[in-house]
Amino acid sequence: MNKNEYTTIESYMISKMNDSAHDIHHVYRVLNAAVDIANHTEAVSMEILIAACLLHDIGREQQFANPNLCHAQIGGEIAYEFLLSQNWPEPKAQHVKECIQAHRYRSSNPPQSIEAKILFDADKLDVCGAIGIARTLQYEGHTGDQLYILDKNEKIITDGGGANKSTFFQEYNFKLKKIYDTFFTEHARNLAKARQKASIDFYNALHSEISQNYENGRNFLCNKQPSGAPAYK
Repeated sequence: MNKNEYTTIESYMISKMNDSAHDIHHVYRVLNAAVDIANHTEAVSMEILIAACLLHDIGREQQFANPNLCHAQIGGEIAYEFLLSQNWPEPKAQHVKECIQAHRYRSSNPPQSIEAKILFDADKLDVCGAIGIARTLQYEGHTGDQLYILDKNEKIITDGGGANKSTFFQEYNFKLKKIYDTFFTEHARNLAKARQKASIDFYNALHSEISQNYENGRNFLCNKQPSGAPAYK
């Protein structure tokens, strides 16, 4: 891939990125991580990998407009047509398409080629550690999801993630804490493990602070309720 080809693909990507959690900076972090992983891996087509990294989230806008769509599937199709319009050979455009369509965590289409596996790993590294926590909170704020909800016993609900609407605690237990066991390359797995403690510590601290605050406030109100006030629920 020469500089002009890279610039053309990059410019197209920039025109498609409107999601605060999946912005151009996310794309560049994924690309940087992918290059790092590729440097520790044999027989990687950098041309395919770079194009796939740059274009992997260009279907996000369509998914936001229609949540029934999968951004990986639609993004792969858009990337394929774009690369063909740039006179890429069909087999190479198809390879990039397959990489993009296999990069999603919630998918029954696991990556097959080494380039697809590296893209998957590089993208998932951006869900690990502190950056993963920050991006999850940013994304859920963008989509209007709550930080937490309580069950009938007034405890934080921590399971049931993966739905269109879920809280941070549900998403953490559905995805963020499990992501560390999903990597395909050894180098990415090692990078992820180095970030894991920051994620665990934040989750535990947030859970503890919310629980203690709620319990302390509940006890105070139950004990200090003014005469005639309705029972605290």
